[in-house]
Amino acid sequence: MGNNLASAKPDQNHEANKTEGCWGWRNLFWEARTRLLAWYVLLMVCFTGTSVGLIRQVLLEETHKRIDSSLNQEVQEFQRLFQQGKNPFTGQPFCDDIGGLFEVFLSRNIPNDGEFLLTIIEGQFYQSSPTALPDPLQPDAWLLKRWTKLTQPTKGWEETSVGPILYYAEPVEIGGEIRGLFIVANVIAYEKEEVNEVVWVIVKVTLVVMVVASIVAWVAAGRVLAPLRSVTETARSISETDLTQRIPIQGTGEIAELTTTLNQMLDRLHRAFTSQRDFINDAGHELRTPITIIRGHLELWDDDPKAQQETLELVLDELDRMNRFVNDLLLLAKAEWRDFLQVEIIDIDSFTEELFAKAKALAERNWQLDAIASGQIVADRQRLTQAIMNLAENATQHTEAGEQIALGSAINRHNAYFWVRDTGKGIDSANQKRIFERFARLPNSRRRSEGAGLGLSIVQAIAQAHRGQVRLNSRLGAGAQFTIVLPLESRQDNLPHESNSNC
Repeated sequence: MGNNLASAKPDQNHEANKTEGCWGWRNLFWEARTRLLAWYVLLMVCFTGTSVGLIRQVLLEETHKRIDSSLNQEVQEFQRLFQQGKNPFTGQPFCDDIGGLFEVFLSRNIPNDGEFLLTIIEGQFYQSSPTALPDPLQPDAWLLKRWTKLTQPTKGWEETSVGPILYYAEPVEIGGEIRGLFIVANVIAYEKEEVNEVVWVIVKVTLVVMVVASIVAWVAAGRVLAPLRSVTETARSISETDLTQRIPIQGTGEIAELTTTLNQMLDRLHRAFTSQRDFINDAGHELRTPITIIRGHLELWDDDPKAQQETLELVLDELDRMNRFVNDLLLLAKAEWRDFLQVEIIDIDSFTEELFAKAKALAERNWQLDAIASGQIVADRQRLTQAIMNLAENATQHTEAGEQIALGSAINRHNAYFWVRDTGKGIDSANQKRIFERFARLPNSRRRSEGAGLGLSIVQAIAQAHRGQVRLNSRLGAGAQFTIVLPLESRQDNLPHESNSNC
């Protein structure tokens, strides 16, 4: 039994390796680079095949034109020699010396490849150049016998055993009688063979170029698609618990734009998961204490009515604090939602006076109005009011009765500013960033708030939802000034689209 199990393992490993190899080849075949190369090669083959076919056709047509021109030239030269030439041996015109005419012409003219010069005297084959003739042009061939009967200049082609033959026959007339015949014939098959050789050379060169181009295209496609592999590897390394990985952006173009978009998506996912995790952690951390207090007092429930009333008031107070805390957490979570803000056009001057009136009701302080801006801003009135009231309430918690707290607003070409300043103890530089964190409290603070330490986090979240920020200017012993800065440049884009009532 043990031997059977041992022998089964190699077979299983072999099958696994075989399956993995098959999948590897399948993945290679379905890779984007392979498919791009396949389309590239297919297009090259189609274009090359079409081009080679067109080149061959053009070469054949040019060959036919050249053959026709050569036939005409040979006949014209023969006619010129017959009419104007003289016998080099006698110095006299050829007259009726047809044999001498043919001999002189054949000796002076060398036919082109595939071209044959034939002469006939009194219906009988006389001489040819070259002397070696293909079968259809032999003296006893049917084609030559047919040509000997021609009495008019004739140009045409004949289909033979060696392929089409183009010819031009010119009768030699002396004294009103046909005494001889001059024929220029061209076997097109020889010319086609040369064309085919040229085409074959072109095909071989093209194949070599295609192979080299395919290799270069394969390498180039790999380099171009390398960022996509980086995207895949990064995506595999990302999990719900680790969204910190980002894809490196290389160069420009569509892939770089895709990489940027994916990184932005990962940023949004990271913020969403972080917000979810913070919400759960914060809820578990901050709700544990009031729940423990409520549970402890309920377990010690007394029959004394007075003790019961005190316990009930304490439980209700803890429940109110839990409710405020949950609402604050929900606000922080919703601050990243797209529909968190309900924006409208706000007149800054009247809005500032409204804020000042509400702030004065928070506590007995020396309230001052520093400045009132004149202009408009697109913002969520309720959320912005909540942020500034949080700053005002925070100022009351760090000042005593009679100390000064001031509000103000300003505007320029780019931003609108709303600030709250106080004359309290101030904040040292080491804690100025930390106070915006959730549940942050200053050491040795005289703050009297029962809140969970989410006020400044809420202010910052509301400012960032408006694409703005919160600035802090403070030093120990000189108070603090919190300024909400809201940009104006995209305010029209933030406006809700209203329907046309006239439609």
